[in-house]
Amino acid sequence: MPHILVTKHNQIDTPSKNIDGVVFNYIAKSDYENKISVSCDGKEFFLTQIPKNENCLIKVDSTTRVTPIDIAKKALKIYSSLIDGDILFSNITTNKQKVEPQKEYLKDISYFVNDFKTDKKIAVEVGFGSGRHLLYQAQQNPDTVYIGLEIHTPSIEAMLKQVKLQNITNIYAVNYDARLFLEFLDSNSVGQIFVHFPVPWDKKPHRRVMSKEFIEESMRVLDVGGTLELRTDSVKYYQYNLELLEFFKEYKSTIVKNQDLQISSKYEDRWKRQGKDIWDITIYSKDISNPIVLDKNFFFDDLVIDDLEKLIQNLPSKPIVKEGFFVHFEHTYKINSNYWLLHLTMGSFNKPLSKYLVIENKTIKYFQNNPIPTSANHKAHNLIKTIFDEVTQ
Repeated sequence: MPHILVTKHNQIDTPSKNIDGVVFNYIAKSDYENKISVSCDGKEFFLTQIPKNENCLIKVDSTTRVTPIDIAKKALKIYSSLIDGDILFSNITTNKQKVEPQKEYLKDISYFVNDFKTDKKIAVEVGFGSGRHLLYQAQQNPDTVYIGLEIHTPSIEAMLKQVKLQNITNIYAVNYDARLFLEFLDSNSVGQIFVHFPVPWDKKPHRRVMSKEFIEESMRVLDVGGTLELRTDSVKYYQYNLELLEFFKEYKSTIVKNQDLQISSKYEDRWKRQGKDIWDITIYSKDISNPIVLDKNFFFDDLVIDDLEKLIQNLPSKPIVKEGFFVHFEHTYKINSNYWLLHLTMGSFNKPLSKYLVIENKTIKYFQNNPIPTSANHKAHNLIKTIFDEVTQ
C-alpha cells in the first residue's frame, strides 16, 4: 500500500486549503496513532499516522482505502508538501502510463446497492484476475452487462486499461467480496455466474467463495436455466464442491474434465502444459425466486446521548458475541471534546465488516457510507444502539 516515512514534524493545520482537489479535514488522535481525514477527487478516506522510533509512518488506512490507488498517492503527495519534516522513504511515485484505466467502469458497492438498473442480461465473474476471460465474454456478448469482482487492485486497473484500449462499454469492475455481493442483485436477474480458478484456501476453508450459502444465493439471483460455473485445477477444491452438490440434488448439474474453452488465462495455459487436470462443475437454476427488499436503515436518529465522554469511557473492550453476529469496539480517537471517531468491527463472523463511526455533538453516523444491508449487519447495528443507550444511562 502507498506510504511515506518522514521525520517527526508538526501537525498540519486542519481543515486545510484545497490543493489540487485535496483537503485535509481533521486529525483524530489516540495514544498510539492518528487518523487524518482526507477529501480527494470526490472520495473521503483516512490516512494513518504512526510513530516509528524518531520518525513517523503515514499510510493509507486499510478500512477506508479507495480505488483507483492513485487517489491515495495524490493525497500522500500533497501531505508531503505541507509538512516541515524530511521524507526518508516514499513509494507514491506514479508511473507514467500511456493508457489510463477506464475509471467510469469502476464502481463502488454502493452503486449496486442503490443505483444499479439495467434492462440487459447480466453476467457475473468472481475473481477475474488478468481479465482475459471477462474481456472476451464482454466482446462476444455486447448485449450483456458483465460485472467483474476482484479484490486485487492492480488486476482491476490492468483490466480497465484493456477496456479502454478495446473500446468495451459493457463491463463494470467492483473491488468487493463476492460472498456478499450477490445479496444486492435482484432475484432471477443474472444469466451466468463464473467462478474460474478461485483460491482453494485449503488451510482456511471458511474463506472459500464456494459454499452452501453462496450456491443458494446464486440460485436466487440466477434466472431459470441460468448457470453457476466453477472451473478449478485443485483436486481438493473439486472434491469439496462434489460434497456441496449433495445439498443441491434437485438441481441439474454437470461435471466435465479437461474441457477446452474458447479463451483461457495464462495460468491455465501453463497448467495444461504441465499436464494438470481441470474440472468444470455447472449448476443450473430452476426456480422463480421471491423478490428481495433491502432494508437500508442504519441511522441513529432515535438515539439520545447526553454525556459523550461517558459513552466513550464505558464502551465494552471485548467483543460482544451473539448468535450469528458480533460487535467489537476496537479503538477510539479524539478530535475535540465534542467530536470523536470510533473504529469497530461488526456483522457476520466469517465476513466481518470494519467501519468507523463519527460522533459529533451527539450526532452519530457511519464514515464514508452506511454498512452494506445484510441481516447480520442490521442485527449488529441494533446492538450498537442498545449498547450506546445502556452505557450512557
